[in-house]
Amino acid sequence: MQSEADAPPSPDELRDDQVDGAELTARLAKTWGTDKGLVGTLSTVDHKIIGRRYIITAILFLFLGGLSAVVMRMQLAVPENRLVGPDLYNQLFTMHGTTMMFLFGVPIGEAFAVYLVPLMVGTRNIAFPRLNAYSYYVYLFGGLMIWVAFMLNIGPDVGWFAYVPLSGPEFSPGKRADFWAQMITFTEVSGIAVAISIIVTVFKLRAPGMTLDRIPLFVWAELVNSFVIIFALPAVVTASATLMMDRLVGTHFFNPAEGGDALLYQHLFWFFGHPEVYIIFLPATGWVSAIVVTFARRQAFGYIALVLSLIATGFLSFGLWVHHMFTTGLPQLGASFFTASSMLIAIPNGIQIFCWIATLWDGRPVFRAPLLFIIGFFFIFVAGGLSGIMLASVPLDTQVHDTFFVVAHFHYVLIGGNVFPLIAAVYYWFPKFTGRMMSERLGKWHFWLAFIGFNVTFFPMHITGLMGMPRRVYTYLPEMGWANLNLLSSAGAVLFFGSFVLFLYNIVSSARRGPLAGPNPWDAGTLEWAAASPPMPQNFDRIPVVTNREPLWAHRDSLPVVAGLSVENREQIVSTITHGRADLRESTPEPSIWPFMAAIATTILFVGSMFTPWALVWGSIPLAVTLMGWFWPKPSMEDER
Repeated sequence: MQSEADAPPSPDELRDDQVDGAELTARLAKTWGTDKGLVGTLSTVDHKIIGRRYIITAILFLFLGGLSAVVMRMQLAVPENRLVGPDLYNQLFTMHGTTMMFLFGVPIGEAFAVYLVPLMVGTRNIAFPRLNAYSYYVYLFGGLMIWVAFMLNIGPDVGWFAYVPLSGPEFSPGKRADFWAQMITFTEVSGIAVAISIIVTVFKLRAPGMTLDRIPLFVWAELVNSFVIIFALPAVVTASATLMMDRLVGTHFFNPAEGGDALLYQHLFWFFGHPEVYIIFLPATGWVSAIVVTFARRQAFGYIALVLSLIATGFLSFGLWVHHMFTTGLPQLGASFFTASSMLIAIPNGIQIFCWIATLWDGRPVFRAPLLFIIGFFFIFVAGGLSGIMLASVPLDTQVHDTFFVVAHFHYVLIGGNVFPLIAAVYYWFPKFTGRMMSERLGKWHFWLAFIGFNVTFFPMHITGLMGMPRRVYTYLPEMGWANLNLLSSAGAVLFFGSFVLFLYNIVSSARRGPLAGPNPWDAGTLEWAAASPPMPQNFDRIPVVTNREPLWAHRDSLPVVAGLSVENREQIVSTITHGRADLRESTPEPSIWPFMAAIATTILFVGSMFTPWALVWGSIPLAVTLMGWFWPKPSMEDER
């Protein structure tokens, strides 16, 4: 059966098989480019520009979250310290957790997907590019809102999970908890929008020949992650929305005196909260797979096992949330079920670790800076996983609940499972982002500073936790015997933060003066390295044809391509889901200012609704106007023809 992609093109339209070389590149760059000026900048729908903004914004939030942690560690360095008062300390640990989990942890994985997935699947832009642009502005405005509140000393002070009744109207008057709850709404709207774009991009915009078993492991990780986001985030949106209703309009969802249930909030929050750990971890597995394969110089060992492990992790992540609630008096049968499922998820994660090590073992590993951080990830993440198995046991969890042992565990898991792979990913893809190499010498210094600083900071917390030091206390008495270990942790925190300052210096100096990279400086095998560094607006002059999981290794001299797409119109190939067969030629939206305007209207509605419910009514008017402008039918070049 003939598909539309096989149909003869319009004779009036210039196609990419009618021009070649520099002229083709220039014409496509003009068609797919972004206009200069402020309006052009705010109207762009180029996934690379949006992705770059996402990455930079998320890393800036990482630095803000890290800075708040350093201040907390300075406060805890000695007993009875008066550097920070209890009110500011409450705001600091809330801002630290909230920033790291919602403004850095979730967005950074999606940020890399926005930039890299279209390149890795061999297409020219992400699906729903205007929705993608809207999601970034909503994310940015939500993050700015909560940090401005903190700067004005009205930041949230209820912890990153804002348990009721502490965050309810009885114990948290004022607007602090409202800023936290509404920031959740901002980031979740953004996160779900990006997840939808990623899923459609992976399923429908892959290059011809990219069957399901040729999809890069990074793309698989982002695909599974997107599904987890779509199923997990509505739970926390429900929790934050009902919390705001309790606070603003007098409902009693979580007030036991009026028939509500405080534990309902914990169930809703942790039904999202535990999958969120994997929302943070899954993209990191994609970074690890890409880097290990490239630097081992061989294809991934156990590709199918790695993909199935990703899917299994995504499913199992929804069956663990109650292990955060073991001390709430749940029935023992339920606790035993969640103990078993918490231990079960170690199996797919263990399979992934085994496959990565086997890939390196059977390859010819080249130990450059990206691979060093991956090696560090192996040690730290496995250590965090072992303490996680311990915490899955009800008796031990009950003993160390809300102590620094738990703080040590989840920092080993989250920093080991996300931040170390993230740093590796920045070193690895920096040449693609900027066209220049980062300093290898500074990268190795950075690794050792970060690895030593991290372990000096967090390993002693296991012991302080076992000694009984609770988390979220702003000071302690000298008689408790925690002073030396806390001082050691604080010294490590300074060292660890210093490693990030060195990282930032390396990024800035390399972006200005680093050696030119060329298209494929690591001799990698996936499609993003077939594009220029940095990529042109159209990504590829002609869409590649994929015949192998590592197409650049299979076709070292010349990558096979398809031709016939318009040069004058933003046209992409839509392919079939399983076989990756070219099915349609489809136009993708032009740049538009309306997503930016809609994000501003959304911000006005969300912020206004913290002060009066009528904002939902009056705020919906400008939002409706901007959405009408966004979706109003406009004639395109293709329609005119």
